[in-house]
Amino acid sequence: MSADFYGYEDLLSEEERKTLLRARDFMRTEVKPLVNEYWARGEFPRELIGKFRELGLAGVAYEGYGDPLPRGSHLLAGMLAAEYSRVDPSVATFFGVHNGLAMYSVYAGGDQEQRDRWLPAMAAMDKIGAFAMTEPLGGSDVAGGMRTTAKREGDTWVLNGAKRWIGNATFADLVVVWARDVDDNRVKGFVVETPAEGFVPVKIENKVAFRIVENAEITLNDVRVPEANRLRNIRSFRDVAEILRATRGGVAWQALGVMIGAYEAALAYAKERKQFGKPIAGFQLVQDLLVKSLGNITASWGMLVQLARLQDAGIFRDEQSSLAKAFVTARMREVVAWCRELLGGNGIVLDYDVARFFADAEAIYSFEGTREMNTLIVGKAVTGESAFV
Repeated sequence: MSADFYGYEDLLSEEERKTLLRARDFMRTEVKPLVNEYWARGEFPRELIGKFRELGLAGVAYEGYGDPLPRGSHLLAGMLAAEYSRVDPSVATFFGVHNGLAMYSVYAGGDQEQRDRWLPAMAAMDKIGAFAMTEPLGGSDVAGGMRTTAKREGDTWVLNGAKRWIGNATFADLVVVWARDVDDNRVKGFVVETPAEGFVPVKIENKVAFRIVENAEITLNDVRVPEANRLRNIRSFRDVAEILRATRGGVAWQALGVMIGAYEAALAYAKERKQFGKPIAGFQLVQDLLVKSLGNITASWGMLVQLARLQDAGIFRDEQSSLAKAFVTARMREVVAWCRELLGGNGIVLDYDVARFFADAEAIYSFEGTREMNTLIVGKAVTGESAFV
């Protein structure tokens, strides 16, 4: 029985469904055989970059770059994000950082000349992107507490500071770095083309989640960036928040994919694993875990489908994407725990996939705004009172 219990994929057009199935086949045939090995090694399989290039789905959400998605693109884009995470959320994050955060920063934050300069190569995946906002000493206070600075010297900007948890940064060609202008105190965006003198990314080791994602801590020591590489349409953190609003919903779709992947692995295991002379799928408490998981998946599907419709209509708000991120990631945490419980001791080894989903869920739960911060964004919207600075 499919995890899409209410048939939400039927909302896609025939052409959209072909695109989804193409991504599904790619993830199952090219990615799935690699992920447990590379997760254990804590490395990103670089050979996948060429295969993603052949898949040809980077840039499809950006008109004029890549093959444009058909009408209803936010629904298909969301389902694609879930499809990638259904097999492996680390690989999905590699693609999401490049295709979402990095490309959308250029698309929304750059002028036409900048879009034409960088996006074709990014859409072709000849250039890989990264997005550098989070800092070692900061978190939810990034809007007012960004420590990385930018100082203009003629037609050049000089960047100093540090970034942390930056996905793709160890091998990215284009890194969107966010820094506070020391003259007007406003956050601005800069595209650093690597390698660059003074730009030093160091891979973060010893992670227990997202081990395939090559997160880095970046040191910026007098990194010189031409004025031509300053994103022209970014004038303050308010513009940055617009980018995060658009990508936050994608993280909720990613959480849905993790739930589906864990549920499918647990269901397959329950049908094969025998105890007391019969498959454990026939035990009441096992069915309870599966049905609770399916309920969370189905509820999250419904919320995200409506969010996609609001995005397509151009009327979705910050609090709507925040509610989706907070709610769906919390449900994801429940599902991966139930699925791990179902597998018993086998739920803590990579061989059955659930352990990987269980660990990786913790990263998704925390990034793109913690549950607490997204809750307070929604709380401000419903009460009219701000409970945070």
